[in-house]
Amino acid sequence: MGITETAGESSARKIRRRFPITIESLDADILCIIFSFLDLFDLVHCSVVCNPWNAVIKRLKLLQASCRKMHQLGSDFPSSSRSLERPAEIDVEDFAMKHHKMGLLRGRIDIERWEAHSHRVSQCRMKKGLLLTGVGDKVMRLWSLNSYKCMEEYSLPDAASLIDFDFDESKIVGLVGTRISIWRRNGQRSVFPSREGTFPKGLCMRYIDPEAIVGCEDGTARVFDMYSKTCSQIIRTHGGPVTCLSLSDNQLFLSGSSLGRVTVSDPLSDQPVATLKSTITAGGIQTICFNQSSNLAFSGTTAGYVSCWDLRKMRRLWETRVSPNVVYSIQHLRNDASVMVAGGIDGVLRVIDQKSGRVLSSCIMGEKVSTTLRSNNQVVVEKRRGKRVPQDIEIDKIEKKTRPQISCLAMGMKKIVTAHSGKFISVWKFNL
Repeated sequence: MGITETAGESSARKIRRRFPITIESLDADILCIIFSFLDLFDLVHCSVVCNPWNAVIKRLKLLQASCRKMHQLGSDFPSSSRSLERPAEIDVEDFAMKHHKMGLLRGRIDIERWEAHSHRVSQCRMKKGLLLTGVGDKVMRLWSLNSYKCMEEYSLPDAASLIDFDFDESKIVGLVGTRISIWRRNGQRSVFPSREGTFPKGLCMRYIDPEAIVGCEDGTARVFDMYSKTCSQIIRTHGGPVTCLSLSDNQLFLSGSSLGRVTVSDPLSDQPVATLKSTITAGGIQTICFNQSSNLAFSGTTAGYVSCWDLRKMRRLWETRVSPNVVYSIQHLRNDASVMVAGGIDGVLRVIDQKSGRVLSSCIMGEKVSTTLRSNNQVVVEKRRGKRVPQDIEIDKIEKKTRPQISCLAMGMKKIVTAHSGKFISVWKFNL
């Protein structure tokens, strides 16, 4: 129910912004009026906020009316007459995933961009309405995605370069030079001591408490205990540099190499569990992600291919060339087994079917609509319209200014954040 509760809280905040009074003080009649302005997506979420709201929505049969409206508009949800007549039986998480997919494929695309760093930013991570940006200059910045206000700033130690990072509710973990650094969200920082000459160059890093795994240039993956600050395992995963990592909840992790192979490894073993090979022409592995709900792994390559493997059978399901150039980043929602997004050097944001590898939609930036000041006039936000382009269009015929290269992306509900190896961060909102 984690997604449901988060979505319900988000809808409650939306109502508070629209009606700036104490929600708890409203009687049922006023709530009826307020709820009548909401769409089906927000109504479903409001129905799980609390029992009084659920009772009002049920009594007015607002869900039934909104379901019928979406059905008449040609929506692929709900698909059965039972759902139309008994929307209280709707699986909220399943509904949210279908609404998310529908937004990516059919929604209006609104893009908001702002200058996040003074020099360059090429990486971003998003969690629970917060965005962490970095790699390119000497700071990481934590942003609110509601106001685009910089909430916190973290300076890098010494003259070392930031290579990779991730964060959670209490800390930020970064691969900095040949060390792992941990920033507590209250500002204190702890640095892993590393003995010179024993830690080869790290190229990527991921962590799940209490362990962090670093992919190294010498083809090894090194497992660190973040609290004892010791290296617990060195795994020979590849014959070439480890370029990307993805961790699973069952302690296995995947690594990709510049040689075009993906390995599945166990932190308790010094050898990979399995090796997954791409075709010879697919190129080196540039990015990788793992879908826990479907046990499928996805990779993007330097030659523009995206591949899918079933980890239950350790075999490839499909391999599709989605771009003529490097695919730098692929992402999907944690519980979504239907679609994912890919971005790379050609700057086209592509929505891909997870089951078949078919490109369902290709998006680029459109014209600038306006420029506004946000966060007490501290951040200039440029607003643009996004637009979809035909799948068979020649990339070179699309203006480069409408497709700045995508070095990294992060995915939320009907929302995608992209970094472009420049100063700007872009938030793509897909609104039905």
